[in-house]
Amino acid sequence: MNPVVQVKDLETTFFLKSGPFRAVNKISYEINQGETLGIVGESGCGKSVTSFSLMRLIEKPGKVTGGEFTLNGKSILGLDERQMEDVRGGKMAMIFQEPMTALNPVLTIGYQMDEQIKKHLKLSPKDSRDRAIEMLQLVGIPSAAERYESYPHQLSGGMRQRAMIAMALSCNPEFLIADEPTTALDVTIQAQILELFQSIQEKMKMSVQFITHDLGVISEVSDRTLVMYGGQMCETGNTQDILNSPRHPYTAALIQSRPKMGQRVNRLKTIEGVVPAPHEFPKGCPFANRCGRVQPECWTTKPRLTTVTGYDKRAVACFNPL
Repeated sequence: MNPVVQVKDLETTFFLKSGPFRAVNKISYEINQGETLGIVGESGCGKSVTSFSLMRLIEKPGKVTGGEFTLNGKSILGLDERQMEDVRGGKMAMIFQEPMTALNPVLTIGYQMDEQIKKHLKLSPKDSRDRAIEMLQLVGIPSAAERYESYPHQLSGGMRQRAMIAMALSCNPEFLIADEPTTALDVTIQAQILELFQSIQEKMKMSVQFITHDLGVISEVSDRTLVMYGGQMCETGNTQDILNSPRHPYTAALIQSRPKMGQRVNRLKTIEGVVPAPHEFPKGCPFANRCGRVQPECWTTKPRLTTVTGYDKRAVACFNPL
């Protein structure tokens, strides 16, 4: 099977006063049709910057400084802005973390959906309106024709997120990026959105990149998982293999910090220390200053992503893996 999404050695650099900082450092992965890749890690590890890089939404002082990204064999990073506008929202789309800031507050939901549908599907105003209402119904919004005329502030948080999903799916994208789409929702609405998301993906056979810091969500939605820290890949492989037998100390620490059903504890386990500032990362492994298995070479040499024998497409970047 030829992958729909191919990312190779992606690099994104921010040119700060303290010096250049590579927020995404040599990231490579593939996503097949109908497959979901989960990208997980703490805040500041490079998950969202990776996705914004693929969507060509990185602004100064940031810049994509290397690598390749192809969508069904077509190079995306080499397109000019006008060509990219034909791809963005059409062949690839993104669900943003906070719909209240992603949606324009002075335009109706319908107007914002129509704008995208007319551009990419070339429909008439009537057909565009019908398509938008159809998509709002598909994501479970009641009285869709009325909500089509509503402004974002007139919808609840869950409804706004559903409207964002409807907007992202309205032009039948081949590749969908979901950037922590359930973070701002309560757990009941979160479960509904995840169930909805999976059912629609199954119908549309989309390739999905799902970003989250929640390993519980990752276990529900993703086929494969990529763990990031300090802009680099720590570990990648089948989701259940990673959750059941993590090889990288950072992955293991993330899993151990989760609360467990049926266990009462006075204090949850935490990962010692904090994510360093951009200019404070070690020269070697970015996790070296927080790792309990650190070796002398971890401070000076970046570990390469090495295949783990006995697993399908499993790899870990660590000199002293578990």
